This record gives sequence, C-alpha cells and structure tokens, in this order.
Amino acid sequence: MIAYFNDKFLPKEKISISPDDRGFLFADGVYEVICSYNGKLFKLEEHLNRLKRSLSELHMAGLPMINLEDIAKELIVRNELSTVHATIYIQITRGAAPRNHEFPDKDTPLSVYATASPFRPLYEEREKGIKVITLPDIRWRRCDIKSVSLLPNVLACQQAKEKGATEAVFIRDGVITEGSHTNVCAVFEGRLVTHPADNHILGGITRKVMLDLCTALGIPFTESPIFENELKNADELMVLGTTYEIIPVVQVNDWKVGDGKPGLVTRTLQQAYRHAAASK
Repeated sequence: MIAYFNDKFLPKEKISISPDDRGFLFADGVYEVICSYNGKLFKLEEHLNRLKRSLSELHMAGLPMINLEDIAKELIVRNELSTVHATIYIQITRGAAPRNHEFPDKDTPLSVYATASPFRPLYEEREKGIKVITLPDIRWRRCDIKSVSLLPNVLACQQAKEKGATEAVFIRDGVITEGSHTNVCAVFEGRLVTHPADNHILGGITRKVMLDLCTALGIPFTESPIFENELKNADELMVLGTTYEIIPVVQVNDWKVGDGKPGLVTRTLQQAYRHAAASK
C-alpha cells in the first residue's frame, strides 16, 4: 500500500512517525474518512470542510499548503482503486514536540497522514438489518469534533461485538445521542427523528445527505431528542455513516424494532442514497 506522510508518497511500511508526535502521546489530532465509489470521491467538499472545522476547534494552525483532494485522488491511482469501492483516511496531528500538555511552538509543523484502502460494503447488513446494544454515553462533551481520541467508542464497539451486535448506541441523560461510529435515526408514525447536530454528536455527512433526501422526497423529519423511554415505540430505527451508508436496525438489546424487519422509510432512503452516490 502506498500512503502519504508529510509531503511524500511512500510504501506504508516505510513511514516512520516520531514517538514525540502529539497524536501518539495525547491523541491530539483529528481525522476524516471519505468514500470513493469507482474512483469518484463522495461529498469530498463536505468532508474537508468538517476536517477544517475540527482543526479550528482544536486551535491547530500551520497546516501546510497542500491540496488534500489531489492527495486523495493520487492515493486512489497509486493503489489501483479506481474501479472499486475505497475509503480515504486522513489524519492530522499537532506534530512532534517535547511532551508537555501545553501547545508546542506555533511553528511546529503538523503531521499529515493519509491512506487509501478497499472496503467491502455491508450489503447483507443493509438488506437484513442489524442488532445494536445501548450503553451509557460517558464520552466528553465535544463529540462534534472528529478527534482521534476514540477509546470510549472502541470499548463500546467491542462490547457490542461480544454481545453479538453490530453497533453500540449511546444514551446520555435519557436521550439517544449516536452510535460508536454512526448517527442514529428513528421513525415514529412516518416522521424521522434524529438528535440535533450539537456538541453531543458528530454531525455526520451521511446524516446531512439523508436529511436532504428527506426534504426532496417529502419525508417529514425533526432534529430533536429521541428519548430512551420512547425508543420501543419507534416503527423503524436506522444507523448511518460514511461506510455504513444507511443500515436498518431490527433489534435493540433483547427486543425487536417494529415488526423486526426493515421499514418503508428506511428502504426509501437507502434507495435514494445509493442513487445519489452512484450519480456523483
């Protein structure tokens, strides 16, 4: 695999990252994941804008004058991924500096790393639906920043795996926030509901696409809390993300969602999303 690191394209195994890098020491960095469908980057501008916002929120200045779009496209070509589904991973940290909690000197160069990898779309999960578990949301209150500090998400995802589930859904103060690596939506009597894009969730690009599709298709929606004690009343439940796209949830913990099958709203949005992705 050919990867990018600080102005160079190199075999991934040849890349060396300093043990003083603040991403390694403090998880002091941000990242993005972008899907490429047969060589075409989906919603690239939206992903890069979110990356820039995350950098701004962490007060990271000094990003080299690089074109991340050109880097992503070059990685697709160099790794022969122009005819398959692939993901582009971009990570930027505050760079290498002596280990101190305060920021290093402003002229410390950031570390910029990117890779391109093939991925297998979750066809079976999208068709049949998945099981999720619910867990307390113990994360920090800046989930809107796409930080590389993901240990609570990792632990939650592992707990889901150990319980035979695909995803873990977080609950904070009686409200469904999001999944360990997805956004969450419920459907009540034909109306889609999803948590507001505030500091308690990451404003997903797929979430934004889905809401735009709801508007285009005339599906009513509300960005408002989904309360835990109302979850069993949902007719449909779905999780969404860059590589997930839109996946129906048919079981939560030990109970079925609705009739235990993917619902009409979910199916309609899945079809519209696939059309949107294929047309780019």
